[in-house]
Amino acid sequence: MAYQTVNILNVPVAALTMREAVAQVQRFIDDKENALIATANAEMIMNAQHDAALREILQTAELVVPDGAGTVWAAHHLGYEMPERVAGYDLVQALLKEAPKRGDRVFFFGSAPGIAESAKNKAEKLYPGVQIVGVRNGYFTAEDEPEIINEIREAKPDILLAALGVPKQEKWLKKYREELGVPVSIGVGGTLDVMAGNVRRAPKWMQKAKLEWLFRGLLQPKRAGRLVALPKFVLRVHRAKKGRKR
Repeated sequence: MAYQTVNILNVPVAALTMREAVAQVQRFIDDKENALIATANAEMIMNAQHDAALREILQTAELVVPDGAGTVWAAHHLGYEMPERVAGYDLVQALLKEAPKRGDRVFFFGSAPGIAESAKNKAEKLYPGVQIVGVRNGYFTAEDEPEIINEIREAKPDILLAALGVPKQEKWLKKYREELGVPVSIGVGGTLDVMAGNVRRAPKWMQKAKLEWLFRGLLQPKRAGRLVALPKFVLRVHRAKKGRKR
């Protein structure tokens, strides 16, 4: 499937609808692509401005979806089409919903001990027949990594969901993608925590009003400092637009 990418501060973000994103991920699975997928919000794109390794990962990933109202706003502000936000949480739910009839196998990796198991239980209730073929928490040392890689390989998932936080999840998936040999790997941040009921998601009205970032900041005060990235992002995008006009 052909789709356009939008250059947002040197990060190529796909201009896709949710339905198109799901279809593209499923195509990667069917083709055994060993594809790395990133869900880019404003904070991740800002991180990539000073983290060269993360920037290179995003520039070479098979798919970067616009996870966040800020990413969609930036595309529009720069004069590009971006049909809608493709939130990582919603993308995961759509893939899990389709997984039983497709036979896709899924592995949950990350978050605190017990979270992946709770997310697995929730997925099995919401999506009867879904095959969650393995779970592993995100608390590990370098010495544990060979065992983790072997555990994932033996489970033979079609989709690996890594909830290790940005940029650790993207760097870990990139480093071990060849050894893992998983058709699709996605960095999913707090998705497993939300599924497990450990973290609340913003009410629908706040999601529609593009205020989910504010809800997260209010709910988790330790994130407040990270919200500073948003006004910085707006300024950087505005400068990029002015620079193009010269």
